[in-house]
Amino acid sequence: MPRGDGNLIAQNRKARHDYSVIETYEAGLVLQGTEIKSLRARRVNLKDSHAIIRKGEIFLLNMHINEYEQGNRYNHDPTRTRKLLMKRKEIDKLIGLTKEQGYTLIPLKVYIKNGYAKVLLGLAKGKKKYDKRQDLKDKTMKREVDKALKERQRI
Repeated sequence: MPRGDGNLIAQNRKARHDYSVIETYEAGLVLQGTEIKSLRARRVNLKDSHAIIRKGEIFLLNMHINEYEQGNRYNHDPTRTRKLLMKRKEIDKLIGLTKEQGYTLIPLKVYIKNGYAKVLLGLAKGKKKYDKRQDLKDKTMKREVDKALKERQRI
């Protein structure tokens, strides 16, 4: 199964608008008790979340997983820092890449693959305002061309 495939739970749509994604990496997500039940219920928000590397380990910050409704006292903190699982070679490669100016790790998708919660991380560089405008122009032009071709085929 290729990376990013599985039962999609949440997607960070704004990420590709704000950042240009260079590479993607798949990482396992370490969860506590009721978090997986909330995750399966699709009560996740990736907005404003990012990953950092501390002491050779990767952590995901600001990912919001709502409390499980039937969890009572066993519930978790919704925005706690969560550890990500990756191979040592990939982590070492990411350490070198993220030390470069302007690169960051952002979560693109959260999904369940073979019963395990996974995160698709993107090594990204922030876009400037003019880049965002240019992308928007390109997208609208492509949409207009596709529309014109479709109309032409009808005739």
